[in-house]
Amino acid sequence: MSNDIIDVEDTNAARNQSLKTWGAVSYILHLIVAIAAIVPGAQVSIALLLIALIMDLVKKEDATGTWHESHFKWRINSVLWAGVLYLVTSPLFLLFYLPGALAWLIISVWFLYRIIKGMVRMNSNQGVNA
Repeated sequence: MSNDIIDVEDTNAARNQSLKTWGAVSYILHLIVAIAAIVPGAQVSIALLLIALIMDLVKKEDATGTWHESHFKWRINSVLWAGVLYLVTSPLFLLFYLPGALAWLIISVWFLYRIIKGMVRMNSNQGVNA
């Protein structure tokens, strides 16, 4: 009989914590951008959003089969839909400023809502409906 000590680590717990940490960083970057989109004069670089999007695209495969998978999809879809909606409504600024500003405010509030909802669900260790 051998007296070797085998160190067994709970890989699921470690994986879950790693995904949660990546998710928290991504949500915080999204949140900074979402708040800045609503607060006048608080615009931040879109680079933060692109960093978060790239992080999510790179790490989403690691979340396959876990409740974190829905959060990666949620964040990616939120950014893509917001980008499309901003692009589609941008011609409103050419016609009149107010319709464009109102459309972008609505999109920004929607984006902020999705980020907050996702953060709350992630902190409760629950998936989010994509």
